[in-house]
Amino acid sequence: MGGEAIRPISWNAVGGILQLGGTVIGTARSADFRTREGRVRAVANLIKNGIDGLVVIGGDGSLTGADTFRREWPELVAELRQNGEIDEATARRHPALMIAGLVGSIDNDMVGTDMTIGADSALHRIVEAIDAITSTAASHQRSFVVEVMGRHCGYLALMSAIAGGTDYVLIPENPPPEGWEERMCELLRNGRAAGRRDSIVVVAEGACDRAGNPISADYVRQVLEERLGEDTRVTILGHVQRGGTPSAFDRWMSTLLGHAAVEEVLAATPDSEPQLIGIRYNRIQHAPLMQCVEQTHAVAKMIADQDYAGAMTLRGGSFTEMFRIFNLMAEALPSVAPPVRPHRLAIIHAGGLAPGMNPAARAAVRLGLDRGHTMLGVHGSFQGLIDGRIVELTWGDVEGWTGLGGAELGTSRQIPTVEQLYAVGRALENHRIDGLLIVGGWMAYKAAHNLFSERDRYPAFKIPMICLPASIDNNLPGSELAIGADTALNVIVEALDRIKQSAMAARRCFVVETMGRYCGYLALMSGLAGGAERVYLHEEGVTLKDLQADVERMVESFRGGRRLYLTIRNERANPQYTTDFLCRLFEQESRELFDVRQAILGHIQQGGNPSPYDRILATRLAAHCIDFLTGQLERGTAEGAIIGLVEGKVTIAPLKQMADMVDWTFRRPKEQWWLELRPVLRAMSHPRS
Repeated sequence: MGGEAIRPISWNAVGGILQLGGTVIGTARSADFRTREGRVRAVANLIKNGIDGLVVIGGDGSLTGADTFRREWPELVAELRQNGEIDEATARRHPALMIAGLVGSIDNDMVGTDMTIGADSALHRIVEAIDAITSTAASHQRSFVVEVMGRHCGYLALMSAIAGGTDYVLIPENPPPEGWEERMCELLRNGRAAGRRDSIVVVAEGACDRAGNPISADYVRQVLEERLGEDTRVTILGHVQRGGTPSAFDRWMSTLLGHAAVEEVLAATPDSEPQLIGIRYNRIQHAPLMQCVEQTHAVAKMIADQDYAGAMTLRGGSFTEMFRIFNLMAEALPSVAPPVRPHRLAIIHAGGLAPGMNPAARAAVRLGLDRGHTMLGVHGSFQGLIDGRIVELTWGDVEGWTGLGGAELGTSRQIPTVEQLYAVGRALENHRIDGLLIVGGWMAYKAAHNLFSERDRYPAFKIPMICLPASIDNNLPGSELAIGADTALNVIVEALDRIKQSAMAARRCFVVETMGRYCGYLALMSGLAGGAERVYLHEEGVTLKDLQADVERMVESFRGGRRLYLTIRNERANPQYTTDFLCRLFEQESRELFDVRQAILGHIQQGGNPSPYDRILATRLAAHCIDFLTGQLERGTAEGAIIGLVEGKVTIAPLKQMADMVDWTFRRPKEQWWLELRPVLRAMSHPRS
């Protein structure tokens, strides 16, 4: 402790670490710090460097140790004074230690925050592995058991099982009932009978049965081999889950947390209760540090005491909901005895392509069939509906769609014209469609609103319908996040990493253009996650005065030794100040200090397999859509609705309210939560003078 291990870090020293995995300052479990002698030395080292504020990033052990250190600080300082290691004036200058806690844990096991630093990145590693294993398993018609981390928390296991489309999951908080082995094998048999070529079971390392006995991945393998007679392999992912480049979410979330932690430490007083800085519904949340730690320990104790209901309650409503949805998905039968006259529900895509459309359709089909409905897929969006390109979808038809990018049913930005409304009505009647699930972006919502508005003229439109948000632009009413936006953001951040690597070889300014139309979500969030110095948004506008100030700041920074200046522009930030114009302006004013390049990322932002978050969100929203449509049909009602995620909860709003929620001119919601993050971007972009 001390010495060269404590040293100043400049603005430039951390300018290139945002995309790095691990931690450049290192981490360790210190046995010395657990002793009073070690903590006395730690105080001496901190005071020597003029430090009496700490931002502690770690798990419950690190945060507990930090609070103990804070409480002991006055007496430890007094001991140093008594020993003559510091004088009275020095002791008076450092009367208390101010701390703020951030949770660094891939397990996502801390009460008081929706997500912990590293959990989303670990989920990416796991789902990438499951996707790869799926290919191998399908090729050999083989079963796999995948063990993931999580001694006391099943977050990674549960979410990776949903995102990976696996057959069964075992988590510590909710052990399976007695006789689970046979039920698991039955589910796998049903899948194979329906044509599935692979079977995957995910096991959290802390999984146990109802009696508290551990369930190992090897035991699951033995059960599958003995009862199914299948060649079964075990994959223990281990520490690969901790490594790799951080995801886009982990980057922008951690940026917000770090900014808030510094503000907390600077504002704290000796009497302040130490705070855990977490994230709740994509907003910063402060909570009493030790209360969160104690509740986290309580979950582990409940599991040990076999109080599984209590453990699930402390994990929160979203965790419980996703566990329920996974079980519904896993236990949805490949074929069910339909009612005499089953309801016919159609799934249609509209608007631009968004990664995550396929997982949404898969979940809807599986859950709809399990409810006894006939599920129909409309190929080619609304034109396909008019042309009669409608097929009945079975359990096996949607197998493998979980991880597929694109849209197997196809999509189109073309929506029915006034002249085509009659043809749409006839198609709905001819195919006896009783309910409609519309998955898509702005044009999908506009089409649904048009159909709903024309019900008096066209009785065929008097069926229940619901819109599920799927748009990389994240510009839809009634939902803070749309399916596809997280995937697009990860694609942008990956591109920015490569751009920054190329730019570091020379003194260069890059102007990167993102998609989003008139919504700046992708631009702003990629700016936070990619470490941009400037972001141009349509919501803020761009003026000549702004550009003059930007050029002056840019030139000054390169004169001060900067090697890279990253600027991100939303594609429609300003019709005159285009990406090309900005590049030519910056080049002209560079005074040969640096050169300028542009990168228009284009449609790569719509491509790729959906991220784990988008797969999970698609599944969650699709489940609620089927519930909504089923409820409407059972009650004999025919409401139109839009579904979304608002402050962490699934909400359903009447379609007729949509007109009051949007800015029709610029195709975006009137209220956009992420605009509140602009001050953080500005604070992170330039050092204060």
